[in-house]
This record gives sequence, structure tokens and C-alpha cells, in this order.
Amino acid sequence: MFKKVPNILLIQADQMAAPALPFHGHPVVKAPHMSALAQGGVVFDSAYCNAPLCAPSRFSMMSGLMPSEIGAYDNAAEFPAAIPTYAHHLRKLGYRTVLSGKMHFVGPDQLHGFERRLTTDIYPADFGWTADWEQPDKHLDFYHTMLSVAEAGPCERSLQLDFDEEVAHQGVRAIYDLAREGGEAGAQPFFLHVSFTHPHDPYTIAKEYWDRYEDAEIDLPRVPAMARDALDPHSRRVFDACAMADYDLNEARVRAARRAYYGAISYIDDQVGKLLAALKSAGVEQDTIVILTGDHGDMLGERGLWYKMSFYEWSARVPLVVYAPGRFGPRRVGENVSLVDIYPTLAELGGARGDVDDHGPLPGRSLIPLMTGRGEDWSDTVYGEYLGEAAAGPLVMIRRGPHKYILGEDSPAQLFHTAADPDELNDLARDPDHDGIAAGFEAEATARWDFAALKHRVILNQRRRRFVFEAQGRGETVSWDFQPVFDASRLYARNRADILGDLERDARLPYASAPPVDGEGG
Repeated sequence: MFKKVPNILLIQADQMAAPALPFHGHPVVKAPHMSALAQGGVVFDSAYCNAPLCAPSRFSMMSGLMPSEIGAYDNAAEFPAAIPTYAHHLRKLGYRTVLSGKMHFVGPDQLHGFERRLTTDIYPADFGWTADWEQPDKHLDFYHTMLSVAEAGPCERSLQLDFDEEVAHQGVRAIYDLAREGGEAGAQPFFLHVSFTHPHDPYTIAKEYWDRYEDAEIDLPRVPAMARDALDPHSRRVFDACAMADYDLNEARVRAARRAYYGAISYIDDQVGKLLAALKSAGVEQDTIVILTGDHGDMLGERGLWYKMSFYEWSARVPLVVYAPGRFGPRRVGENVSLVDIYPTLAELGGARGDVDDHGPLPGRSLIPLMTGRGEDWSDTVYGEYLGEAAAGPLVMIRRGPHKYILGEDSPAQLFHTAADPDELNDLARDPDHDGIAAGFEAEATARWDFAALKHRVILNQRRRRFVFEAQGRGETVSWDFQPVFDASRLYARNRADILGDLERDARLPYASAPPVDGEGG
């Protein structure tokens, strides 16, 4: 018998491209725990981020709103405290809301609806990484470079390993703590968001995971590197911003970077296994819905491009799996969905009925009809916005049915039929046979987005943030980075009543029933 209101464990990996995963057909990558979730759960085969950059994607996902609606322009854009998130919503519904790991929140609010945050973040929470559209060709010091590819290989330790081991440890411990806090009947449900930084570059991973693969089995990009001038205008800016011509990215280096990336996916898979094992041993496995996703993908050398920042499949398509046997049977969903759909889905899973839009309309929709096979009226449309570095103006995407339409403020339109052309090599935007489709998308895009006004708004916001950041660097400074606080007076056994009775018994999983006192038994 299931609890009426389920616990929810949301596991997120950073920069994990859907095409690189075995349950989406990759022949090399090893991820048995994630594959088991996919085999027993609902797999969304056409799930997209709404912004192919870390912070904007996460802010959009948590708020259920498009990046331009909340000013989530780049990795140094503030996430306003007044914007409701799914953590607020679930908390209002009676959930315990806990975060372990990366969310890349920018600004003084470092909780955004979570009651507890168990780790700090791996990246800064200030305005230092503000993009500059007024100097689109300038390489800023926080931009990616190809050094990560040139130096790809195994390591003993790394910044990312240090962080993710803490994330996994705290996530596992939180599962046990939340199971105990819910009481023997599990009365209060929990929402636990565990967010890892792997397989995000740099392309290095512990030797154990590097050694799970052989050089000979590592596949090279399906689409070979293109000459810079053969790329579309936005991709050329990404190429220049990341200094992709600075190193000879020969076959050996490309293969090493992909091998490290695959090893990092296997590392994340092991951490997923630890979390799933904790759910089982804590006795909450059957009452917990597990959701697996990412924030965006990684081009991983396709077309000669790396990292994210574009709407090509390897950059914009993300994994999305919902595992809840007994509630939702195994299913593959082909309709287009996106991360803004997660907010209304979580709200409905948590028991919300009709009040999801009380604070304003949300562009996403609950995925539950698709998960139960009743999604006949699904609009099958996804929107995307890129407003970050390596751009000179807005870049937008409309994904509907088999078509993907991409348009930039200063970039010619692109139109792809992703079912017939999964590598997106045949641009149909100027194909006479597709004039009607391209014209319809163009009319929709120009009606939906005022490119000139949006560009003006972004540039003004960038100027303000750069000014504030420079001013805050003078004199005394107050960091916005989250500082985890542990009150040792409330840990383990301290001088409170019933230390050796109720306290230790309540901390035990599974719960132990007190035996009768000798002589009182029946």
C-alpha cells in the first residue's frame, strides 16, 4: 500500500547530454543504475532544457518560467527571491524540502524555498560572471577554453570530485534523516533535490572510472569538426569565445575528453546507486518517486563544438526519467517536453489541485497525462531562449513535432527535421519545399519575442550588474555564497532527557519496538 502523498527524490546531473546515455541508445557508456531506472520508469525521449546554460536552466526549471520572464539571462543573473519555486510549492503542501549540491543560485537568497541546504555551491553566487553583449568578441576570463580538452585524462582528485563526494554523502545521510523525521508512519513527506556537478567539464575523472573504458571503444563525434567559416554565426561566436582554435584538438585529445566524460557519467551512476540503496535500506523506497534529469547537455566535439550554449541536440536535449513502479508503469514518451514542465508535475504529485497558477500562469504543463498514457491533447511544443555569453543578442528555439526552429537576433533561421536528420546537417530553412513551415515558425517567433526590446533589456541588466560587482569589490564585502551551518549541540547525544532511551531509539532505522518489562509480558 502506497502513501497517498509520495516522497520525491530529484537527482540532477550537470551537463549530462541525453544522446550520451545508454537508455537513449549510446553503445559505449556504462550506467547500470540509471538504466535500471529507465527500464522500470517513464522515459522522455524528447526532453529539452529551456536555456542551454547552467544557472538560467536551473532558475527556469525551478520557477516553471522562461528565462526572459525572470531575468535569468546568464550564469551571473540574480534569481529573484520573490519568484515562487517548486520548493516553495511543495513546502506549502507540507513537504520537508532539502537540497544537497549545486544549484548555482545567484543573489542573497540561497534557499529559494528549501528549508535546509546541506552543502555550499561549487560556483560563485555573485555578479562576477556577467556576460557582455556590447563586446561579443571579447574573451572574458571566466569563459571556457579548450585547455580542458587538451588536458583530458585520469586524475586522483579534482575540485569536482571533492564536491560531488560531499553531495552524495549528504544526500544519503539526508534520506536516513528524513525517513526518521517522518515518523514511524512516514506521515510527513519529503522532497530531496540532490544535484551533482559531474559530468561537467573539465574532462577528467578518477582512474577507477577512466579504466572502465578503453581508448579503442571510445566513439568519435558523429559529425566531424567543421571549419570555422562553415559554422552558423552563433556557433562561430561560441567557437571564438571558447578559443577553440588555440589547441590542436587531434583525435587522441578528442577521444580522451570523451572517455573522461563517459567515465564521469559512470561516476554519477554509482552515486545514483548509493541514493537508491539508501531509499531501500531506510524503508522508504516504495513511497518515493525518483526523478532523474540534467540541466543541459554537452556538444562533446560534435561539429567541432564543445560545452553547451547552443540548441543543437547534444547541447539542449536532457535526460528525464520518472521512476515510480506501481504508480506509473514503464513507458517511453516521444512527445516534446521541457524542464519548465517539472514544476507543475511536482505540484500535482504533491497533491496540488488547481492552485499551481495562483501566482501567475506557468508555460509548462504537468507531465502526468503523458506518464499515464492520457496525453492526447499535448501541445508537443517546447520553447528555448539563450541569452548568455558568446551571444550578441537573443537566440531562441521552437521545437514542435519533428521540427526544430532556431532563430537569432542577428543569426539566420535554421530549420531541422530531427527525426529524419538527427545530426541536424540538413538545414531546411531556405528549402522551397519547406517555405510554409519556415514562414510559420518565423511568424510565431517574431510574435512571441521582441528581439530588439529583449536585447536592450539584457544589455541594461548586464551594465547594472557589472557596476554593482565593481562597487562591491571595494572596502568590506559580504559574500552571497551559501555557508552550511551545523549546530553540534543538536547532533548525536547531548544532555537532554531520555538520551539513552527515546533519542537513540528514534534514530534507529528500521524502528524497534520496545519489549515489555520483565514480569509484565503476557
